[in-house]
Amino acid sequence: MTTPSTTAAATRTASVSRSGAEQAKQSLGSRIAARAGGGVMRVFLILVGLFWLMPTIGLLLSSLRSGEEIAATGWWKVFTAPSQLTFDNYSRLLDNPTITQSLLSTVMITVPATVLVVVIGSFAGYAFAWMDFPGRDWWFLLVVGLLVVPVQVALVPVSKLFGEIGIFETTFGVILFHTAFGLPFAIFLLRNFFAEIPRELLEAARLDGAGEIRLFTRVVMPLGGPAIASLGIFQFLWVWNDMLVALIFADSDSPPITVALQQQVRQFGNNIDVLAPGAFVSMVIPLAVFFAFQRQFVSGVMAGAVK
Repeated sequence: MTTPSTTAAATRTASVSRSGAEQAKQSLGSRIAARAGGGVMRVFLILVGLFWLMPTIGLLLSSLRSGEEIAATGWWKVFTAPSQLTFDNYSRLLDNPTITQSLLSTVMITVPATVLVVVIGSFAGYAFAWMDFPGRDWWFLLVVGLLVVPVQVALVPVSKLFGEIGIFETTFGVILFHTAFGLPFAIFLLRNFFAEIPRELLEAARLDGAGEIRLFTRVVMPLGGPAIASLGIFQFLWVWNDMLVALIFADSDSPPITVALQQQVRQFGNNIDVLAPGAFVSMVIPLAVFFAFQRQFVSGVMAGAVK
């Protein structure tokens, strides 16, 4: 006669046997990955992150040392002689009119180029996703085709065009160039994101009397916030760190920070006490923008991956 205790024991035995068989079927790599997924993997990732950040840490510490100390020893000497650290380099940097004017020029180029791409790309993305007009699909294919056009191909013809209309070596010309080349990616990204919005939600808003502008501002824009924030971060980083377009189209009297630092290296190769803090400041500003919108950026990327 079978008792409940006997049945429970048999069930546990069968469960253990199945788990042992499943473990036996796992490959050696799977077992190693399962065991390394805990503390060992975290320690490894932390070490990789520190190694990746080492150039940034070195630049920060170099920007806090005098030119003589930078030329004499490496930046790691500050760990044994912390008295070398000083903010005098940043004081001299703020007194350098070339660097301060270049930072202002970079802001005047980056902010309008980012805002224009986000605004125009949002309207165009909504139009391609939810509005019917003749040749919509063909126009969208044309926009997608523009994604593969390299910037280098347009440098000579656009330079000639800007020279004929009088905007060559002007801030407006640089903004216009960045806006034109940033729009294809912006339209492609936002159109695909907006197309995933439930049609029923838009139809309900239309039944309530919402027009296209009201529908775009009250429904689509709030739902597309993560994607728009991601686009803004991408565009800001691209324009801020650009040197090729700025080197050709920007005003030589007030170039962006990337061109200004390159000119400082070429003309005064020994002024590392100015170049190091200037390079660090030019790197910290886009990092601050990224961390300020980090949550929206991650939400946009995850939403795009899930959809």
